[in-house]
Amino acid sequence: MSKYIFVTGGVVSSLGKGIASASIGKLLETRGLKVTSLKCDPYLNVDPGTMNPYQHGEVYVTDDGAETDLDLGHYERFTNAHFTKDNNITAGKIYYSVITKERRGDYLGKTVQIIPHITDEIKGCIKKVAREQDVDVVIVEIGGTVGDIESLPFLEAIRQLRWEMGEHYAINIHVTLLPYIKSCGEQKTKPTQHSVGTLREIGIQPDILLCRTEKPILQEQREKIALFCNVDVESVIEAADAKSIYEVPSNLKKEHLDTLILKKLNIKTPEKDLKAWEDFVVKRLRHPKHEVNIAVVGKYIQLPDAYKSIYEALIHGGIANDAKVNIIKIDSENLEKGKADKAFKGIQGLLVPGGFGSRGIEGKIKAIKYAREKNVPFFGICLGMQLATVEFARHVCGMKTANSTEFDKNTKDPVISLLAEQHQVTTMGATMRLGAYPCHLEKDTFSFAAYKKEDISERHRHRFEFNNDYRDVLTSKGLLISGVNPQRDLVEVIEVKGHRWFVGCQFHPEFQSKPDKAHPLFRDFIAAALKT
Repeated sequence: MSKYIFVTGGVVSSLGKGIASASIGKLLETRGLKVTSLKCDPYLNVDPGTMNPYQHGEVYVTDDGAETDLDLGHYERFTNAHFTKDNNITAGKIYYSVITKERRGDYLGKTVQIIPHITDEIKGCIKKVAREQDVDVVIVEIGGTVGDIESLPFLEAIRQLRWEMGEHYAINIHVTLLPYIKSCGEQKTKPTQHSVGTLREIGIQPDILLCRTEKPILQEQREKIALFCNVDVESVIEAADAKSIYEVPSNLKKEHLDTLILKKLNIKTPEKDLKAWEDFVVKRLRHPKHEVNIAVVGKYIQLPDAYKSIYEALIHGGIANDAKVNIIKIDSENLEKGKADKAFKGIQGLLVPGGFGSRGIEGKIKAIKYAREKNVPFFGICLGMQLATVEFARHVCGMKTANSTEFDKNTKDPVISLLAEQHQVTTMGATMRLGAYPCHLEKDTFSFAAYKKEDISERHRHRFEFNNDYRDVLTSKGLLISGVNPQRDLVEVIEVKGHRWFVGCQFHPEFQSKPDKAHPLFRDFIAAALKT
């Protein structure tokens, strides 16, 4: 029978519950346990696929095509767990399921209510993950902040689960804040006390408190928190700010969090350290031998979470090359008005990520033209690959009005066009080409050199594709088709012959990159940039 760790948060949002949950997963895996993680989001959207990046950040995609919360990216980067659509549930998904059952008559005329019907549905989803993925421990993160009205059904569901399972089968870790007030030079425990008080009013007594703090927690403060929050002193864990999220597992290990969790869950495993992680990841982050400047040209750069997996994958590429990656964020809209030479001064590599809509597109094309003509290592992902095709068609093949039909439906040269199956699509949610698809790579290409194999699988999220009607004219001028989906002959990877390193891929390689195992394309992109 799987055991459960429920992670909740209080005081303020953005305390790092996702990083805490991922770090706990890392610690437990190191101790020899098989873990999985599940994110419960209280919003009414069925999934984040139709949400604006400024509202929600990036949409993370799993192999089975689920559009999920970005925290699943943290879980996968820190652990070896494999996630599916079942690892992210939302209030929208829960209510949709319950209402569908009610319309079908499954409830036999009963009045459908939050308790027990909604809470039972939530519990069913949580148990399903444990049952189907056959794990020792399920880490369940509850989104939002304790006290939010929309989170209440999820909190009630985990309260019931803890009661049903009994002692040693489920614990609650509550992430809270110890603010440091500079004017009086003190760390205040009252917000934590109030947060725990709210949680206890709901019927949940936390087993462990993970206290986010700028300053070390003094022993007297630990004792005060323990007394007023009804936990053991050893259960007050310091979660100090770290320079890198990849230092968090080590920091929590020093606080003996893994040992404490195993004790409370009555699990016995051998003690193990994080030496391999610390030697390869943490030491290289702290003391890199090299340094490289990479420009990311996007339209959502004001919000760090909009390109979260991209930024992390670049850092992973740096770790693999023992290099610090300085990410220079450039707004593609501003680039439309400015000069590329000035914007990219000192840049050693250029990346154009995915996105939707026409805003800032010409700025991205200007960046790609600069990288191609100046022989600067270039990496285009999804939309970045499509725009690299547009740029090549315009400035090398002489098709001055070449475009994607996403931006100009009447373009004379639609080098990028809508996928055939998308023509009949009328709804937005979960209707793109989503999830993992195979790709066959050509030998003697940058892509093959990176992967070192001909057949790969990568995750997708797009509606538009390379138009095969233009394949011959583009390749005759030096564009190289280095990767193709073998089932439907869809172009997946393009390169430019004779360039230092120029790769555009239709898929999203950032979703399969880890700090201790950088994605091959990101690794080689950084390696090429270091040689610039």
